[in-house]
Amino acid sequence: MARRAWGGPVIEQIRIRDLGVIADTTLTLGPGFTAITGETGAGKTMVVTALGLLMGERSDAGAVRSGADAARVGGLVRTEDPQIVELVEDAGGEIEDGDLILTRTVSSEGRSRASVGGSAAPVGSLAKLADRLFAVHGQSEQLRLRSSVAQREMLDRFGGSELLGLLADYQRAHSERRELETELAGLSDARDERVREAARLREELEQIEAVDPQPGEEIELKQRIERLSNLEELRGATSAALRAIADDGDDPFASDASSLVDAALREIERAVASDAQLEALVESLRSLSFQLSDVGRELAGYASNLDQDGPGELAAANERLAALNGLLRLYGEDTAAVVAYGASSAARLSELEGDDDRIALLERQLETSREDEAGLAAQLTSMRAEAAARLGTLVTAELHELALPDAEFVVELQPAELGKFGADEVRLLLQPHPGASPRPLAKGASGGELSRVMLALEVVVAASDPVPTFVFDEVDAGVGGAAAIEIGRRLARLAQSSQVIVVTHLAQVAAFANNHLQVIKDSSGGFTQSSCRLLEGDDRLAEMARLLSGLSDSESALAHASELLELGAAPNHG
Repeated sequence: MARRAWGGPVIEQIRIRDLGVIADTTLTLGPGFTAITGETGAGKTMVVTALGLLMGERSDAGAVRSGADAARVGGLVRTEDPQIVELVEDAGGEIEDGDLILTRTVSSEGRSRASVGGSAAPVGSLAKLADRLFAVHGQSEQLRLRSSVAQREMLDRFGGSELLGLLADYQRAHSERRELETELAGLSDARDERVREAARLREELEQIEAVDPQPGEEIELKQRIERLSNLEELRGATSAALRAIADDGDDPFASDASSLVDAALREIERAVASDAQLEALVESLRSLSFQLSDVGRELAGYASNLDQDGPGELAAANERLAALNGLLRLYGEDTAAVVAYGASSAARLSELEGDDDRIALLERQLETSREDEAGLAAQLTSMRAEAAARLGTLVTAELHELALPDAEFVVELQPAELGKFGADEVRLLLQPHPGASPRPLAKGASGGELSRVMLALEVVVAASDPVPTFVFDEVDAGVGGAAAIEIGRRLARLAQSSQVIVVTHLAQVAAFANNHLQVIKDSSGGFTQSSCRLLEGDDRLAEMARLLSGLSDSESALAHASELLELGAAPNHG
C-alpha cells in the first residue's frame, strides 16, 4: 500500500512471531482505516495483544506459542513528533529518517525485554511512548469507561487545550494550598514544644550572660590562683634572689653577684692596657653587669606586686573560677565551647521567636491561596458544564446515526470535595429511550450500546483532542445490519484524522476500510498456525462474502459484498 500524506505518527508495519497461534507474520498497516478479519480462532485478537506488548502492557508467558522459546513483536512507526523524538532519545535510542523501531520479547519463562530505536530499554519506556501514540479500545477499555475517573478524563479531553490549561492552573493552586497547609500545621502542632524550648534557651542564655565567659579565661584563672596560693614562698625566693644579685649593705667586701662582677671588671680594665686581647672580656663583663642590673629591677618589681596581692584577690579568683566551672559542666568542655553554645542558642531563639510571625504570614497566604483555588475550581466547573452540554448534544447525534435513534447521552456534573482535579464528579449517563431515566453507563448500557457510546465519544472527542492511532477490538460487539454500517462510517470518519486499526467480524464495518488484512488459520500438519495477508480485488470480495454468509463463493453473498464495498468506497462514505 502506498504511503499517503499524514500529519501524525503512523504504525507502518508490525511483525509477530510465535505469539499465540501466529507463527510468523507481518502486517502492513499505514495511515487510514485498517480492518483485520479472519475466522474464529484464527488469532485476530493476537494482533491486539501484539500491539499491547509494543505499548508496554504486562506480558503473559502463556501467550508464547507452544514449543517456542519466546514471542517476539516488532513495530515500525513513522513519526517526526518532537515529543516522541525526545522520549526515544531519553531511552537511549534514535529515530532514523523518521522511522522508529520498537521491539518486545516475552520468553516462555515470563521474562520480558524491550528496545526503543535500536537500544535496549525498560518496558516502561514503551508505555511512555504509548501515551503519545495509541488509544486501545476493547472490552477492557469499555469497562474502564465505566469509572468516574475515565469519564472525567474523557470530558476534559473534549474540552480541549483551554480546559486542560485551566485544569493545570487549578492543580498548581491546589498543590500550593496543600503545601501551605502542611507547613502551617507543622508549625502550629509544635507551638507548645517551641514555647518550652524558647523558655529553656532564654534561661540558659541568662546564665551564660550573667557570667560573661571569655575564651581561655579558665586557664589564666588557674595560673593566677596557683600564684596567689604560694605568696610567702614566692616572696622568700624573690628576696633571696635579690640579695644574691645585689646586696644593699655597705660591706666593701660583699660577695653578691653584682659586686663580684664589678670587681672583676675593674681588674680586667686595668690589665687591658697591657694586652688588647682582653677588650672582648671587658665587653662581656659589662654586658653581664647590665643583665644583672635588669634582672634585679624585674625581681624588685615582681616583689612589689606580690606585696600588693592579698587574700581578697585569691578569694575573688576562686569565686570566678567556680562560676566558670558551673557553666562548663552544663554547656561545654571549655569557655570557648560555652561561648559557641551561647551564640547558637541565641540564633535558635531568634528563629523560634520569628515562628509566630511566620505563622501569621502563612495564615494570610493560605487564605489567599484558598480563594485562588476556589475561584479556579469554579471556573473549571463552569467550563466543564459548558463542555458537558456540547458533548452530550454531539454524542447524542452520533448515537442516533448508530442505530440508537431514541437514545440520549447526558454528561452530568455533581459537586464534590475539592481535590486534585477540581470540585466536580463527572457522570456519563445514557437514556436509551424517551420516558426512561438516564442511567450511568455502568448500569444502564448493554455491551452493544456501550461499544457504540465509546465509538461515538471517540469520534466527537477526536475533533478536539486527536489521538495518532486508535485500535478497536470488538467495537461492533452486539450490533449488526444498519448499526454496523454506521459504525463503519464513523470509523472511516475517525480515520480522516487518525490511524484506525479495527479487529472486526462484520463485513459492514470492514467495507469502509482502505486497508483490509486477513488472519488465516492453517490446521494442517496436526497443529494450528496463523499468518496474515493483504486483501485486494477478488480476494477481498471473497472475504467480505464469507463474513456476510459464511460462504466465500455464494453469488448472493458476493453481490451483497460488492454493494458494501461500493458503499464504503463512495465519496463521504455514502
